[in-house]
Amino acid sequence: TILGYHLLVKNNGQVEHLDPISLEVKSIPTSSQYKALIDDVISSNKERYGEVVYVNGTNALTSTGIDIKLDWSSLRLSQKGNDTKLINLLYKIHYLQWSPFNGVNQFLGVVGLLLLMTLTTFGVRLYIKNKE
Repeated sequence: TILGYHLLVKNNGQVEHLDPISLEVKSIPTSSQYKALIDDVISSNKERYGEVVYVNGTNALTSTGIDIKLDWSSLRLSQKGNDTKLINLLYKIHYLQWSPFNGVNQFLGVVGLLLLMTLTTFGVRLYIKNKE
């Protein structure tokens, strides 16, 4: 990366981020180093990401409202923005997670299935009746 070379090793199922020369654990980057890393990563798509406007530790916020987080041990970036919120909302709707209570969600799911079966029955009856 722009911060130099990295060595990621798996030891007892845990990922360790080491300096490739000294083999010591590589320290978390400073805010300015993290900003430089993020600037380098988002430079290929400035329209989507804009500019980094805020850095706090390993969290950064861009001018387009995207929150970028760094998992330093695995050298992975994750992002959250408006599109992520929309995808999460559609996921919750699709999997009937309309409320924070499982019992209510299951009840609404059963009611929805009953309504769907009722509409299907009425549709089939109308189709048969019109065919005669």
